[in-house]
This record gives sequence, C-alpha cells and structure tokens, in this order.
Amino acid sequence: MLTSANDPERILLEVGDIEDDLLPPSMTPYRAPLRTVLDWARQYLTRPHESLGRRGSVCPFVQSSLDRGRFYLTVYPGRPADPRAVADAVLPYRDWFLELAPTSAGPAQLTTILVLFPDLRTEDVDRMIDGSQEALKSDYVDRGLMIGEFHDGPPDKGGLWNPEFRPLRSPVPLLAIRHMVPTDFPFLTANRDHASAYLRRFASELPASVREAMVRALVREQVAL
Repeated sequence: MLTSANDPERILLEVGDIEDDLLPPSMTPYRAPLRTVLDWARQYLTRPHESLGRRGSVCPFVQSSLDRGRFYLTVYPGRPADPRAVADAVLPYRDWFLELAPTSAGPAQLTTILVLFPDLRTEDVDRMIDGSQEALKSDYVDRGLMIGEFHDGPPDKGGLWNPEFRPLRSPVPLLAIRHMVPTDFPFLTANRDHASAYLRRFASELPASVREAMVRALVREQVAL
C-alpha cells in the first residue's frame, strides 16, 4: 500500500493488499468491488477477445503492469454531486502518478492507477464517468497521460478494430490513468490539440502505422477543403 506524502488519507492499493486482504479500514467496505476489478483485469484485460478485431489481449499493457507491481487501485467512496466533483477527486492522482512514474523512467511507463466509483447509482454512471473523463482528457494528454473511462453502461466508444465491440465495459465504474504511448494516436485524432500534444512527445519515434494514419487524415482534410 502506498500513502500520499501530501495527504495521509489518500492511498493506493497494490495487488497483494487486495489478494491478502490487507486493506486499511477505509477500504474494507469495498473489498468486493476491489476484488471484482482485479479479477476483471486479469481475466478480461489481459486476454484476447473474439470481438476485439485484432490479435492480442484487450489491453496490451495490463499484464506487464501487473507483473512489474505497477498496478494500483483506489476507491472514491460515496456519490459525487456532478462530473466536476469526480474530476476534482481524480486530479490529485494525476500529480501523484507523475511522481510515482516520471516520464523519463523506463519501467514507470507500465504504471496504471484505477480509481473506482462503486457507490455511483446506475442512472448516474454515464454522466459522471464519461463527463469527468471528457473534462479531464485535455489536461492529461497535455502532460503525456491518458485517462480512460470504464463502466457497465457500456461506454459509447467502440473498438478501433471493431466499432461494434465495447472494450471499455467494466463491472465497476472507474477511471484509469496511464502514460501515453506511441500507439495511442488513434485515440487522439478527433481533437487537434490532443494530436499536437501527441506529436510533441512522439514525433521522433512514430510507428509506421501512425505515419500512415496521419497521411490518410491529411488527405481527407485536403479533400474536404
């Protein structure tokens, strides 16, 4: 278990804390959702899926994050008033993430933080989780981070290789924080500022697939003009 130097009440649970039931008192009411999400990560995110549309696991980073002990979970207790309250609650984990996993440190690239919202009412999940992710994304992308929304809605976003597949479905509503990586370009093309932030970070190491995607996007833009 990690405790924030800035706020002793803010903690991050490691996998062993959940497996061995070493939860602090503030987290014991959430034993079941924490274990459910850990099982989901292992049984869904780290495995192939017939509807994914490509080979490999649903999330190619999670297994390495688990193996390296860089996979952390925490819980937001209660029901936030609105998406802005969710965004404010998650903001400290952005700064803590950058302390735990500076961009310059190689293994730190595998760090993942999941912030769970198990007390949200079903009818509020779409608005709270999707709304807060939208409010936070630009700030995170500008800092070289990605923040993803997961819930059982399912989220509106389809898969890159199969638009009918909803890869962001999860058994507990949550927001996930990780580093931006070179293959994230398709997630950032809808917003010019997001694409620019990506280029500032990865221009010198663009994968061939990303360069091809950029050419296609430029051609479409010229045709539209």
